[in-house]
Amino acid sequence: MTINNRIDELIIDYSKGSRRALSRLISIVENDSSLRPAVTEKVHPFLQGAYRIGLTGPPGGGKSTLVSVLAKLFRQAGKKVGVAAVDPTSPFTGGALLGDRVRMNAISLDPGIYIRSLATRGALGGLAAAIEDVVDLMDGFGCQVILIETVGVGQAELDIVSSADTTIVVLVPESGDSIQAMKAGMMEIGDIFVLNKSDRQGADHALLEIRSALKYRKPDIWTPPILKTAASLSEGIEDLHEVIEKHLCHLKENGLLIKRQYQRRKMKIRRIVQAKLEQDFWDEERKARLDRIAGEDIPVFSASEKLISE
Repeated sequence: MTINNRIDELIIDYSKGSRRALSRLISIVENDSSLRPAVTEKVHPFLQGAYRIGLTGPPGGGKSTLVSVLAKLFRQAGKKVGVAAVDPTSPFTGGALLGDRVRMNAISLDPGIYIRSLATRGALGGLAAAIEDVVDLMDGFGCQVILIETVGVGQAELDIVSSADTTIVVLVPESGDSIQAMKAGMMEIGDIFVLNKSDRQGADHALLEIRSALKYRKPDIWTPPILKTAASLSEGIEDLHEVIEKHLCHLKENGLLIKRQYQRRKMKIRRIVQAKLEQDFWDEERKARLDRIAGEDIPVFSASEKLISE
C-alpha cells in the first residue's frame, strides 16, 4: 500500500470521528513536511472555522493549568475542545517532552477533549513548525474551540498572533520587574492579560506594572482587560471565560474574526510560497556558485545580486 493510499484510508476514518486516525494524521504532518500538502488538501473540505485561542507568556506562568480549567468550562458549555500544547524538544528523540500532557491528566479522559503535545524542534517563535496544519486537523475533526499553548520562551513567542483569533498573555506576580522590558513585544500582542497565581505575594504590584505597560499601546476599539486568576485553585477562571466570550463577540461584530482568518491564510500561503521558492532556487549548481562567490572579495549584497542574476 502506498503512503497516499494510507492517507486516504486515514482521512476516511478521520471523517468518521476516529481519534486514532486524527493522531496518525497529526504525526504525519508533524514528522514529514513532504506529506503535509497531501494531508492538508484532503482535510480542507472538513474545516469549520474553529475559534482559536492562544495562550503565551514566560515560563512558569501556569499556562497548562489555565488551559486545563478553561477546557473544562468550554466543555460545560457544550463545546468540543482541542488542545495543542507546544513543548520543548527532547534532545534525545527530537519529540515533545510531554510536560504539558502530564499536567493535563485531569481532562485527558474526556472524550470531548483532544490533547496533542507538539515539539518546537528549534522554532524560535514558541510554536511548532506544523502548528497550523495540526490545528486545522483538530478543526476538521469537529473541535469548536482550540486552545494553543506555546512553550515559554519569553518575547520570542510572538508567532502566536498569526495562529490565534484571541491571544491571552499569561504573567505571574514574579513577572513584575520584567514587564516594562516586555513593552515592545509581548505586551503589544495580547487581547487579554491574565495575572495567574495571583494568590502570591506581589500580585498587586505586578497588576500596576501591567497597567502601566499597556498605556504605551496604540489605542484600539478593544481595550485589553487584565484579570487576576489562580488556576490551580480555579479562582477567576469563570471571569476569564466570560471575557473570552466577550472578545469573540467583539471580533464577530466588528468583522475582525473573518479578517484575522483571512490574514492567517494569507501568511500561511506566503510561507509556503517562500519555502517553495527557496527550495527550487538552491539547486546543486547554485550551491556551488555560492561556495565560489563567498570566497570572492565583494560586498555581500553585490554577491547576492550576482548569485540571483547568473
